[in-house]
Amino acid sequence: MNSQIEDIRVDFITGSRRVSNFCWALILSLGALGFSLVGFSSYSRKDLIFFLSAEQIMFVPQGLVMSFYGIAGLSISFYPWCTIWWNVGSGYNRFDKRNGTFSPPRWGFPGKNRRIFVQFLIRDIRSVRMEVREGFLPRRILYIRIKGQQDIPLSRIEEYSTLREMEDKAAGLARFPKISIEGI
Repeated sequence: MNSQIEDIRVDFITGSRRVSNFCWALILSLGALGFSLVGFSSYSRKDLIFFLSAEQIMFVPQGLVMSFYGIAGLSISFYPWCTIWWNVGSGYNRFDKRNGTFSPPRWGFPGKNRRIFVQFLIRDIRSVRMEVREGFLPRRILYIRIKGQQDIPLSRIEEYSTLREMEDKAAGLARFPKISIEGI
């Protein structure tokens, strides 16, 4: 979603709360829960999973290993759920012609520096850079190049489904502060 007034342009960035992250976290959690249930049912000798008989799995060593995998999987699935809860990476890109500034604030992990806020002068921006890699896992990212600084990413890797969509976005971004585009 974009918002543009005469002198201010704001582009909103989706963080970790994406459908793909929800799917991966859910798949990981359900798989780990399944392993835990198999391990616990082999220990208690009760059929907790309807299609699996507890007598078929010995607790030592199969049930113990299944329990370990389940606990490890639940521990690992805690990370994506936390990033989704905290919405890590969300924020916006704000171009302000009145003040002559560009600021891309983002949310990080909880702690002292959870809110990441930096500000640059528009006159220090060299260009909008497009990085495009085609293939099995295509990579299409927009960056802002700033004099004497690292390139600042403006979009996620999977945000643009087509090259045309990415070019239109880069052209709109470059047109507002009247800067060039690199990487076409």
